[in-house]
Amino acid sequence: MTHILIVGGGYVGMYTAIRLQKKLRQGEATVTVVDPQPNMTYQPFLPEAAAGSIEPRHVVVPLRRALPKCTVVTGKVTNVDHEHKVATVVPAEGLPTSMPYDILVMAAGSVARTLPIPGLAESGIGFATVGEAIYLRNHVLSRLDVASSTPERMRRALTFVVVGGGYAGVEVFGELEDMARYAVRVHKGLSPSDMRWVLVEASDRILPEISPAMSDYTIRRLTERGMRVRLNTKLVSMVDGHVELSDGTSFEADTVVWTAGVKANPLAMKSGMPIDYRGRLICTETLQARGLRGVWGAGDSAAVPDLTGLGALCTPSAQHAVRQAKVLADNIIASLRNGNLKPYKHKHAGSVASLGLHKGVAQVYGIRLRGWPAWLMHRAYHWSRVPTAGRKLRVLLDWMTVFFSRREIVSLGQIQNPRRDWELVVRETTHSMKGNTRTQ
Repeated sequence: MTHILIVGGGYVGMYTAIRLQKKLRQGEATVTVVDPQPNMTYQPFLPEAAAGSIEPRHVVVPLRRALPKCTVVTGKVTNVDHEHKVATVVPAEGLPTSMPYDILVMAAGSVARTLPIPGLAESGIGFATVGEAIYLRNHVLSRLDVASSTPERMRRALTFVVVGGGYAGVEVFGELEDMARYAVRVHKGLSPSDMRWVLVEASDRILPEISPAMSDYTIRRLTERGMRVRLNTKLVSMVDGHVELSDGTSFEADTVVWTAGVKANPLAMKSGMPIDYRGRLICTETLQARGLRGVWGAGDSAAVPDLTGLGALCTPSAQHAVRQAKVLADNIIASLRNGNLKPYKHKHAGSVASLGLHKGVAQVYGIRLRGWPAWLMHRAYHWSRVPTAGRKLRVLLDWMTVFFSRREIVSLGQIQNPRRDWELVVRETTHSMKGNTRTQ
């Protein structure tokens, strides 16, 4: 029986597997999905999860529940030997194993693009997983507690920096400021004007996917809220919370969020597969890897021709990834049945972005929206794309709860190190018992 190995359980991996398990005939093929996480994260809702508008568990989909007819392996594919059709899989716990396959789907997605900036590894906060979203929410709320309880640290605690002016950066920038502005009301002696929010972008504009006019509008709206946007500026250093920017500005900050882009997962490059200058697997319009029989690719880690004429290659977006997955699954089935393959072609519909509760920008099919309408468009579009009906219902209930009641502004910082108090009690008890022994 043909074995289909899917590397990655994100948009492409999960949606391809869902379609395969639905359309494959009994006994025609088996499907295995390998991903370091046992769930798929709907990343466009991470900013709202960080801001408390959506329960974090509702932006992830358990792969085993979504793929009951597939085998899900929690692990990482570290190398592919396509000549012998064997992949090396390192499980979450245990020794590496070799996994043979007949058909390979490269859907490993992207990884954060970082730079050798002093202090970034030690003090920076990423924003690509639900765990990071939870951590960031708790961290921001805890800084308000520190500022309220320790006035001498207020300036540093209430300075928040986001590096990267793409969709992820702008949305988390706007959503977190909106949440913090609401939360600061309960802290006596603090006001929104005490907070300093700084967005750092290396290029001359933010949100490059939308028109310059909409980008300028977004900056104006953020500035009206007292937030600062520094264009043509780079982060130089952040050692011990001392932030230095390329324009000569320096200040202290407890919070630096890194959203300065992503790059293709390096698996294709490590495995000697054909890649473009960005490290993406070079694919044909039918989503087959160029020159490799039985290898397919899509999503952020694949260079797929854009047949609409809008660009040489499809942009790395969830919009393309979900649609490519559908064509990819159909073409794999067609190849098993000696059928005709169809090319992938989809015209980009546009872009939407949230800037906080009831605030947003959107450019869809050439129509520009701002404020409330854009915010509603953002929610409607992404709600329609959330996987499974159960997740859609849960997200809708989350929104209704926030609409009819107040936001939750409790910091659950204990979950970052839940064993700290326990370890402290054990150490104190042990120290006390040793002291009693010496006095006897």
